[in-house]
Amino acid sequence: MTNYVYIATSLDGFIATIQGDLDWLNEIPNPENSDFGFSEFMQSIDAIVMGRKTFEKVLTFGVWPYDKPVFVLSSGKISIPKDFDSKVKTITGTPIKIVEQLNVLGHENLYIDGGVTIQGFLEEDLIDEMIITRVPILLGDGIPLFGKLTKRLYFHHKKTEFLSDNLVKSYYVRIRE
Repeated sequence: MTNYVYIATSLDGFIATIQGDLDWLNEIPNPENSDFGFSEFMQSIDAIVMGRKTFEKVLTFGVWPYDKPVFVLSSGKISIPKDFDSKVKTITGTPIKIVEQLNVLGHENLYIDGGVTIQGFLEEDLIDEMIITRVPILLGDGIPLFGKLTKRLYFHHKKTEFLSDNLVKSYYVRIRE
């Protein structure tokens, strides 16, 4: 069982603007129309766990980017469009309870997405691997990838790739005692 983070950040560590916009990601030169390894990554996971705000943002993309089950964290009621009934389910609970529930359903390799969701899983030490792509832009403010932690979490740097002469993609694995 592995819980992954796969995400892009600005140089100053933000995953979105303060309003939740991702438009700055569209400014990345991509002459080959590459997904920068996202589809290969998706082949290794069983399900996606994301926060409500991330889900709402993904709905604005126009094209549903996932062919895996998506579980949206929310303590309140969320509206899931009818077209997504078979693709998206809501889930509640602490990160550890969510992982346990999804493991029982056979989902062992989880993609964790969304700022608050990632931070919650990190706080409970439930992130095993992180793939972080740095985009050469300073946003100055926004939604941070990382938040405060009550203890230090150590990761081993596996490798770094340079993509499209603009992006730096680094792979990290959690060091467990």
